[in-house]
Amino acid sequence: MVDLTRTGEVAVLRIAHGKANALDLELCTELTRRLEEYRQSSAKALVVTGTSRFFSAGVDLVRVASEGAPYVRAFLPAMNRAFETLFSVLKPVVAAINGHAIAGGCILACAADHRLMANGSGRIGIPELLVGVPFPVVPLEIMRFAVPPPHLQALAYSGLTLPPEAALQRGLVDAIVDAERIDAEAIAVAEALAAVPPTAFALTKRLLREPVLERIHVGAALDALAQEAWTSAEVLDAIRAYVARTLGPKT
Repeated sequence: MVDLTRTGEVAVLRIAHGKANALDLELCTELTRRLEEYRQSSAKALVVTGTSRFFSAGVDLVRVASEGAPYVRAFLPAMNRAFETLFSVLKPVVAAINGHAIAGGCILACAADHRLMANGSGRIGIPELLVGVPFPVVPLEIMRFAVPPPHLQALAYSGLTLPPEAALQRGLVDAIVDAERIDAEAIAVAEALAAVPPTAFALTKRLLREPVLERIHVGAALDALAQEAWTSAEVLDAIRAYVARTLGPKT
């Protein structure tokens, strides 16, 4: 589900969960556990990546549609914990976006300090509103931090998913690399960030991200509204309709 290995002083967290690395309750719980393991380890930097054609296709909407409100009430807090844990790690984190990074997959990538995307057919973006679901506070604050202000609102409202070059132009990624080189390039970037004195890096990262974490904690009441919306008949019906449109009746 989630492999955590070492290459010298760099830890590599590789998501391998189903066909599309879709985020579900179990994956989010395991991501949080593995990220805490990295936080407490001697590794000096982390690379987060996926497998095959997917970094992560985002939330497992088929499961949300089939299991409904009781599942959502357990899943959303677990998803938020995973995102916040990754965002708040004070050691360097590099995202190696090997393929599609959609919705929650995009959020996961944007929680990193540096984002490399493989050149190819992969797409990245936040189509939550096209699905019919509101953003919880944690994902939206991560996107507000990571994406230049001129582009965030348009990306959120339009739900566009972008190929690598367009993603680079809008600040969703920092660089595009050849697909066969993405692991090596990400590790090289991680090693460069790890070469910065750890205390200086950690304090600088904390100063950059602390205001975001404060807004996340203050916004807990809004998260309650988001969860209420996700569990409503209106939103669950919208999710089921989206799943039927995009994945077909067999799902």
